[in-house]
Amino acid sequence: MTTPFDVIVEQIRKRGFHNQRQQEHSDAIGRGMLEDLRRLCPPLRRDLDSGVIRFWLNRRTPGARGRKIDLLVGEPDASGEPDLDKLRICVENKSVVTAHRNSDARFDDLNESLQVLHRAKSEAVLVATVMIGVAERVLNVPDRITPFFKNRMSEFEKNVLPRLSSGDSKLWEEFSWAVSANNPDDPARTAEKFRKLEVRSPGHTHVVGYDYVLLVPVYIDNVNPPFIPRPNKLGIDVDRQYRAMLTQICKAYRARWHL
Repeated sequence: MTTPFDVIVEQIRKRGFHNQRQQEHSDAIGRGMLEDLRRLCPPLRRDLDSGVIRFWLNRRTPGARGRKIDLLVGEPDASGEPDLDKLRICVENKSVVTAHRNSDARFDDLNESLQVLHRAKSEAVLVATVMIGVAERVLNVPDRITPFFKNRMSEFEKNVLPRLSSGDSKLWEEFSWAVSANNPDDPARTAEKFRKLEVRSPGHTHVVGYDYVLLVPVYIDNVNPPFIPRPNKLGIDVDRQYRAMLTQICKAYRARWHL
């Protein structure tokens, strides 16, 4: 099965490297999820096609220091903006790829978003996805290499960029000062961390919790071609759990707005 995360991996391969500071990957995940839901969930498709609901990417919500939510689906207000009292689906996408030490910060981000979204509309279907890097070392292109070539970007684009994500192992030695190392057990620890996010049972919309948390292992080191490991040491069946997430979203959507 092709998931939006496969699309992201292919985008990274074509671009050459993963830039964790860009929003484009999260936007692509949101669009991909929505297209799959449109195909697999008739009530949602009808509501989108009729204009009863709309979707928005990367929009701010009140509270949580004006945090932006990656995907909002719901009824618009008079100006066409999302009506926070009439949200139906909210999705947050995070990644812990280059430095697993950032897992605490990303966990806090998701927990804070959860609190805000539950206060805004507890009945909304709340979903979080987390890409977890499984590579033991990563060539840190956005934070180390591109700043190094800041005034020589033509040189970077000619001599370095075409070699990224191509399997050119000489990059490890050539840019050894830009390598971020991960411990072998970092991915498992990160996965365990995000499994501690509150998840609520179906129908328990009064409980503060996500309706689904999807963890997606990814191999991204910016030297070798990126891919989604199937199988993987984290024991995550990406395709099965992605389908389960779509099914859960559709069941919750139908139960909360079409019964």
